[in-house]
Parts: sequence; structure tokens; C-alpha cells
Amino acid sequence: MKYAVLLFMAVMLQSCADTKKEVANDIATTNETEKEDASEALSEVNIPVYNFEQLQPWLHKQNDTTYVVNFWATWCKPCIKELPYFEEVTQQYADDKLKVILVSLDFPDKLKDQVAPFVEKRNLQSQVVLLDDPDANGWIPKVSEEWSGAIPATVIYKNNERRFYEKSFTREELFEEIKSIH
Repeated sequence: MKYAVLLFMAVMLQSCADTKKEVANDIATTNETEKEDASEALSEVNIPVYNFEQLQPWLHKQNDTTYVVNFWATWCKPCIKELPYFEEVTQQYADDKLKVILVSLDFPDKLKDQVAPFVEKRNLQSQVVLLDDPDANGWIPKVSEEWSGAIPATVIYKNNERRFYEKSFTREELFEEIKSIH
């Protein structure tokens, strides 16, 4: 009788172990599928990573286009609040010579897990780039001598007419400033 009970328990333990392996395999397969789906989604969001030297030409173009360059981050609440206004500018001026560039100041290691999903979720149509240049004390004054480094910050320029704003915009303020230069 003892042997029958022990045999029964051994069979039960073995079947539990097999079930555990099946569950672990199912979880691993599901996680891999989710990772693949996330990778496919991220591949749809193309966010170049620039150092300041690579970004700098976007701050000094001399042509018939108006440029709106906004410095922001996913963790900055005032930045997030004004992003829809920049998107509206992109849409309203889509057929005009105006370009909005959203420069993310998020850490580069947050690009795939935070910035790209943020851009995709909000379906941002403006050009988004990530600035990866740790020498902020070197490049901040090159953007504007007036800039303390706080964000949001925006440069609006066309040829030699240039304005810098270290503030969060309302929709009306942003459109008014663009109209005054464009």
C-alpha cells in the first residue's frame, strides 16, 4: 500500500513538473511574440539620434523656410502640454515652407522604451530627433545665449530673423509668433 501511495505521488509530481514546463514555454513564447510586435512597432518610428554638431545645421538654415525647433522631453509636463500645438502647426502648414523639429532631450537609453512609444502613441507627425550630447554647458549657449537650459525651449527663425523662447506656449501664442516671422 505504501508503495502504491508513493508511486501515485511520484506520478502526480511528474505531471505537475510537465505542466510547469508547458506554462513556462507558453509564457516564453508569448513574451517573444510581444517583443517582436514591439520591435515591429518601433521600426515604424524613425527617430534619429544626433550630437549637437549634427543638430546645429538645423538651427541655422538660410533659405525660404521658417523653422520651429522645440526642445522637450517625455518627462517634462509643460513640454507635453504644448506638443499638440506644434503638431497643429505641422498640419496647418503642411503645404507651406515651414518645418517643425522636436528635439527630445531624453536620455539616449530611453529611446526605444520611452521616446519611440511616446511618439507612436501620440502619432507625432513633426520631425522628432533625440539629442545625445552630454556637454550641455557647451551647446546650450550655442542655441541661445539667453537659454538657462530649462525646457521647454523653442527657436523660431527664418534666415536672419531669429527668436528664442524659454517658456511653454499656449496655442494662440505659438501661432502668433510663427505668423510674425513666417
